[in-house]
Amino acid sequence: MQTINFENPIFVTYAIASALLVLKVMGQGWMTVYRMLRSNSGLASPEDLKAGPINRNPDPSQLEVNDYVDRSRRMHRNDLENIPAFWIAGLLFVLANPPLILAQFLIYGFVAARAAHFVAYSTRQTHEVRATFYTIGSLVVIYMALHALFVLLM
Repeated sequence: MQTINFENPIFVTYAIASALLVLKVMGQGWMTVYRMLRSNSGLASPEDLKAGPINRNPDPSQLEVNDYVDRSRRMHRNDLENIPAFWIAGLLFVLANPPLILAQFLIYGFVAARAAHFVAYSTRQTHEVRATFYTIGSLVVIYMALHALFVLLM
């Protein structure tokens, strides 16, 4: 059986998770834009203070940190620090042809950990709660990379 096709249930698992995570990353960016527009604040760069059709009356205070906007920006940055590693390690893991149940547990576990991290961050849970979900996702990615490396070296 060829590994990279939609007839391989391990690859299908990876493809579903990857598509969901693409939507998560892109959606978080749009959430940040929505929050900036809604609050008329949280702009990131000095040139954002140039008048335009959306920001007709710019004010230097718009460059001040606004937690409502910045929280979304931090969640987006966290996604960008973690999800690309999943995409790479996950694809290598698929190529290693692990047992389907293990692949589903780890791959969907990563998606669930990222979703839980999003909920924890958006509801202002403590660092320990967020770190728990980060750790679960991180350990999944590390395991997948090590599993693929082991298969490659054996």
